[in-house]
Amino acid sequence: MISDTHSFLDESVFEHFKQCDEVWHAGDFGTIEIADTLKSFKPLKGVYGNIDGFDVRSFYPETLRWKCEGVEVYMKHIGGYPPKYTAEVKKELFLHPTKLFISGHSHILKIMYDDKLQCLHINPGAAGKHGWHKVSTLVRFTIDTENIKDCEVIELPR
Repeated sequence: MISDTHSFLDESVFEHFKQCDEVWHAGDFGTIEIADTLKSFKPLKGVYGNIDGFDVRSFYPETLRWKCEGVEVYMKHIGGYPPKYTAEVKKELFLHPTKLFISGHSHILKIMYDDKLQCLHINPGAAGKHGWHKVSTLVRFTIDTENIKDCEVIELPR
């Protein structure tokens, strides 16, 4: 999982994701070329972020829901985190529970479990060079039937 590339994609991403079935991008691609590069490498699921222009927005939605094996997944670039979700995300999570909620935007890596909603929240931090973050990160994990496991935080060169 990757987010906030802001038009920069470190080559090491391909090594880190080579064993993955898919790449998930939580918004702020920066350019459609970043999305196309990832999509040519592995199947790509993604949402647009606040800096993404029409090129990205015309191919990727604001929110995305899907089922990966037995896990309901919900992704939105600006969504907050437990218990400080945005109002729209909070409403969506209560009305349509999910097991995994993914967001980006903050450039702050967070992996938190929401006991109240029985939902894991992951923000993979920022993988690009633009922004105030000092460490660029990715998150890699396995979904096995209904279990999310083997979660790894990967630091990229900056």
